[in-house]
Amino acid sequence: MPTLDRQENVFVLDLGDGENRFHPDWVASVGAALDEVEKAEGPRALVTAATGKFYSNGLDLDWLFAHADQHQDYVVSVQELFARLLALPVITVAALQGHTFAAGAMFSLAHDFRVMRADRGFWCLPEVDINIPFTPGMSALVQARLAPQTAHRAMVTAHRYGGSDAEAAGIVDQAVAEDAVRTAAVALAQTQVDKAGDTLGTVKARMYGPALALLRDTTAPLG
Repeated sequence: MPTLDRQENVFVLDLGDGENRFHPDWVASVGAALDEVEKAEGPRALVTAATGKFYSNGLDLDWLFAHADQHQDYVVSVQELFARLLALPVITVAALQGHTFAAGAMFSLAHDFRVMRADRGFWCLPEVDINIPFTPGMSALVQARLAPQTAHRAMVTAHRYGGSDAEAAGIVDQAVAEDAVRTAAVALAQTQVDKAGDTLGTVKARMYGPALALLRDTTAPLG
């Protein structure tokens, strides 16, 4: 399960050492960590990271297929997590040390910045290949955070971006060596700790208002 630590003014949320899929308990644990970061006072920023082969492999499809009657509620909870992170009143940095797929890739896009391993691992939105259409909220999130041509290619072709390709496409801000991913993310976050506060939250809420409204739609989240 995710664990939250603090390095001076930077909170570091380790998502886990497995595939870090969005099991309801995992989603609730990440939400609780965001609660702690948000209620803290003073300069602060947040880095999310993971250990092992995956940053996150997205939705927990095994759980979802076993609980099909809870499909809509599950999607609502995942999209609310995206919305919370997108509008969080602190600067957020995703440290992508491994594969970042599907909802995991969308989760990374809800951060302000991304640092990715340059030599191995892929960032990918495979929905078109696995026949799971993006919800309106998910589509809005991707299109709000990526340049139009990049969003189109990522969503329509399920292209797998390595770290250097992802940096060139503007998906990530830095592509670095494996052993530097978390360190670089924390260093970047540390430069932004003084931005935390209500003004930053308001800026984000207004900047991403349309996407946030769709992510928070509990009436027809599936479209």
